[in-house]
Amino acid sequence: TVSIPGDAIMFRATRSGGPGGQNVNKVASKVELRIDLTRIEGLTEGALARLRHAQRNRLDASGLWLLTSDRTRDQRFNLEDAREKAADAVRASLTPPKPRHSTRPTRASKERRLDGKKRDSERKRARRVPQD
Repeated sequence: TVSIPGDAIMFRATRSGGPGGQNVNKVASKVELRIDLTRIEGLTEGALARLRHAQRNRLDASGLWLLTSDRTRDQRFNLEDAREKAADAVRASLTPPKPRHSTRPTRASKERRLDGKKRDSERKRARRVPQD
């Protein structure tokens, strides 16, 4: 039951690059959404931390989450796409990561490592100038 209030989202349409001919110079079809992460309702502290960490490269200087979409030539579809991106990211942050359990290396992996070290040692020994 996570929701993003409408007043936590700022919407802006800009001109998009890419295909479209001269139409891209006239129509503002690219969508930019800025979402205030602190205003998302229903997120636990851990989920918010995971979301902030996952989207750390998309946060602007004021801490707002910047999502863009210029996948299509229609502003409405790009807005739906940006909202879907946000929903997917929030859904992904809800599941905590599986804890990693340390395991011991197998005998075969130990032997492979030692064999590799012996090969490297032999290769370097063969490069040396012979001593008289």
